[in-house]
Amino acid sequence: MNPERIYKVLLGPHISEKATIVAEGTQQVVFRVSSDATKPEIKKAVEELFNVKVEGVNVLNIKGKTKRTQRGMGKRSDVRKAYVRLADGSEIDFLAGE
Repeated sequence: MNPERIYKVLLGPHISEKATIVAEGTQQVVFRVSSDATKPEIKKAVEELFNVKVEGVNVLNIKGKTKRTQRGMGKRSDVRKAYVRLADGSEIDFLAGE
């Protein structure tokens, strides 16, 4: 994979209440990914950036909500998330860098 593509596939971690519950219960981490990213690209990008072993990747597309505003109808942007399951013994700690 092109080294520049690795940084374009992963947009960042998705931190939410549900993502925290999933991370505690299983060995999964949630990332926001680009809309054209594939499962093999996501797997390779996570393995190379964080030096961990990935068992599987599930991808979820969330359609943006349509909202009524004072100036008419507006639409939130669509989001693509990847639930990455890590192998036993692998861990990603986002707070360790600080």
